[in-house]
Amino acid sequence: MKRKDFIKLAAMAPVSYFLELPSFLENFSNQEDVMYFRKGTEAYEKSRKGFNKRIDKYPSIIANCRTEKGVVDAVLRAQKEGLPVAVKSGGHCMEGFSSNQGGMVVNLSELNSVEWLDEHTIQVGPACTLSKLYDELLPKGVIVPGGSCAGVAVGGLALGGGYGLLSRSLGLTCDSMKGLRMVNGKGQVIDTDSDPDLLKACKGGNSGNFGIVTSIRFNVHRAPTHMQSFKFRSFSVSTTRAFSLFQQWFEKSALLPNHCFSAFVLNRKTAYILLVNTGKLTEEVNSFIASFKSISDKYTQSVRQPLSQALKNYYGRREPLYFKNASAGLYNDFKDIEDRLKSVIDKVGKTTGMIFQVNTLGGKVRDAAYEKASVFPYRKHSFFSELQVYWDRPSQEESGLKSFQEVQMMINPKGDMPQYRNYPDIRFKNAPQVYYGGSYPFLQKMKSRHDPGNIFRYEQSIVA
Repeated sequence: MKRKDFIKLAAMAPVSYFLELPSFLENFSNQEDVMYFRKGTEAYEKSRKGFNKRIDKYPSIIANCRTEKGVVDAVLRAQKEGLPVAVKSGGHCMEGFSSNQGGMVVNLSELNSVEWLDEHTIQVGPACTLSKLYDELLPKGVIVPGGSCAGVAVGGLALGGGYGLLSRSLGLTCDSMKGLRMVNGKGQVIDTDSDPDLLKACKGGNSGNFGIVTSIRFNVHRAPTHMQSFKFRSFSVSTTRAFSLFQQWFEKSALLPNHCFSAFVLNRKTAYILLVNTGKLTEEVNSFIASFKSISDKYTQSVRQPLSQALKNYYGRREPLYFKNASAGLYNDFKDIEDRLKSVIDKVGKTTGMIFQVNTLGGKVRDAAYEKASVFPYRKHSFFSELQVYWDRPSQEESGLKSFQEVQMMINPKGDMPQYRNYPDIRFKNAPQVYYGGSYPFLQKMKSRHDPGNIFRYEQSIVA
């Protein structure tokens, strides 16, 4: 069949017909709802790649879904062919769980719209990027608290929790979720208005575990008008000095008001402290600034910028990179890492491209109503840490990953520390338990209810 003849046929055929198409015709699919691609086409290659160049998987088939109906079609096809399903919104999963080897990837990249339902509520497609979301909301003076990387999609961020610069003042991204629509493992479309348990489970627990979210309804918040940053750098730090800086930072940052975010970043032998403020310069804020200004080698501060402009300073790189980035534990205070910190500092200081970072939690993340309405388990913790390593060439990967694992073992020798699901590590033991804590049994029930055939599965997915 010539392609022009096939396209004429495609325009007249019902969706169900294409489930029976031979594979050589699938790549010419002209459906309004879903297009299927197999290996060997440009569309397949474009759709299979994610942000992390280290991840190189080849699914058997990629379903580029344009509508919710197309998602249903893809799930039913996966059932028929016995294929495991991975869900891709933005492709930023740090361990590549948004793809798979030999299964089906449901690519949602075209489900990226932002729609106003009323003046307080928006409906967002799961593949809507943060930059697109902010461009829509901030001119109206409102926001949904999200991360800072421009290319990250809302779906993956919110369903795993969603942490960012404004979380201490407005809560996690998932805390603003008012409702959603999901295609479960049976091919059924569920709206959480009729299933409140599902909404709770998706607030921190549905990272491709038991369904494909096709749209999310968010409450919007009044956005801060301005943001100001303060940066403190210390160079060629010894292990002793870095340890002392860490200790002081833990103590001082714990006193900051909710409208502040802070991070301690150790990049080899450079210690970098960031303070972001969207409110008043209170006594606690001024004390923090004065303390680290006096002991740092370099201090800079930005002018107060409109929030829409200031956020762009943290958008990060958009092009794919070679890297490994994972959660390195959540902490209550300095004592939780004190006995291992010097070894970590020493190893990070000797490893090219490695970063150990600790961020402030707390504030509105601890809100009791938010906690009751979600499964995110670690709201009582005050700090969240992450480990990163970057390289330029594939030949550097083995060395980088070896050093990375050594540091993870220093931080978490027993493998039982709580971890943030949006920053997974393939080597975590008992991964679902360390990601979901006491919420895991509830999520197992949701898995059994919505995906009894275990279609949605990957290396660390929930098992009923």
